[in-house]
Amino acid sequence: MGINSPSDITANIQIGPTDAGMVRIYVEAEGGIELPLDFDPEEAEEIAEELRAAAEAARAMGTKAAGRPKKR
Repeated sequence: MGINSPSDITANIQIGPTDAGMVRIYVEAEGGIELPLDFDPEEAEEIAEELRAAAEAARAMGTKAAGRPKKR
């Protein structure tokens, strides 16, 4: 599965600081999957920058797609 592969999996995400001074991204998905991902603050800032860049790129793609006729 890759970035562009559709999925029907439902998941919840939580983001926050830990007592150890790390930033945790906690993902809980169907089937009892729990995935705690800990990052130091610098790594977390890099991830935030990547999320912003991806959001900007997705927004630009949505704008381009909105101008095209729908495929049938």
